[in-house]
Amino acid sequence: MEESFVFKFLGLNFDLAGIIGSTLMAAAVLLVCIWLSRTVELKPNKKQNVLEYLLDFTDGIVKDNVSDSDARKHLSLYAFVLFLFIWFMNQLGMFLEVKVGDFMFIKSPTADPVTTMSFAMMTLLLSFTFGMQKFGTRGYWRNYAEPVGFLFPINMIEEITNFLTLSLRLYGNIYAGEVLLTLIGNNLAPSFGIPTMILAAPLAMIWQGFSVFIGSIQAYVFVTLSMVYIGKKVTKE
Repeated sequence: MEESFVFKFLGLNFDLAGIIGSTLMAAAVLLVCIWLSRTVELKPNKKQNVLEYLLDFTDGIVKDNVSDSDARKHLSLYAFVLFLFIWFMNQLGMFLEVKVGDFMFIKSPTADPVTTMSFAMMTLLLSFTFGMQKFGTRGYWRNYAEPVGFLFPINMIEEITNFLTLSLRLYGNIYAGEVLLTLIGNNLAPSFGIPTMILAAPLAMIWQGFSVFIGSIQAYVFVTLSMVYIGKKVTKE
């Protein structure tokens, strides 16, 4: 994989490819939602049906995994936006990559572990917030020691593993897909001239189609596990 352009600001490192990619995909999600909802009617049209299906789909994920009604009413929109945002970011690198010199300026933002860890941290912070609202600060921390006190450190370790597995699962799948696509295009295709170029073209198209499927599955898995983690925090052991 090509190196990303990293710059420093206020002592922190920022990946320009991730910033550009996530900004573009945020704009894409906004434009798609505006386009689908511009002509809302009592008798839904095709665009409205698509939007309502997506809302029902993500709302179903929330209802299946979060039992607390107060948390559920705040999470439906979060799940909807999270699913669309991750789905768009997963697909970006499959169809558009911009490289200038030795640096990559546009790629899938979710092929960077910092991006996926940021999403995972958002989910964990929301789970802490809803858990403390439900049980209070003391009751929330007491739940870590249920049903027996020695489980407290084990449950704390579980929080770290939840964070890592949630973020690295998404990152690993998207990163691996982009690596293989790069190997097909940059290594296999030019290796033996025209014969390997002919072979590489259908392989690249097949892999792109498979990667769209994997990107969709990973967006679904990320949102589902996010709701599972939040649902556990608002349910007493």
